Amino acid sequence: MTAWRKSSYSGSSNNCVEVGHGVGIRDSKAPSAHIRVSPAAWSAFLRLARFPSTAQ
Repeated sequence: MTAWRKSSYSGSSNNCVEVGHGVGIRDSKAPSAHIRVSPAAWSAFLRLARFPSTAQ
């Protein structure tokens, strides 16, 4: 993973979660600690975050 991104809604704040290509997730306050998830797991997470009523 080389490119980390954070939401444009975060502004200049460091209180955000960043997402990388590949799929990686990290906290902007602790950038050296990160986790990698499969694209399928990331898609499932985003689907449930967007439509929580579909969770089983």
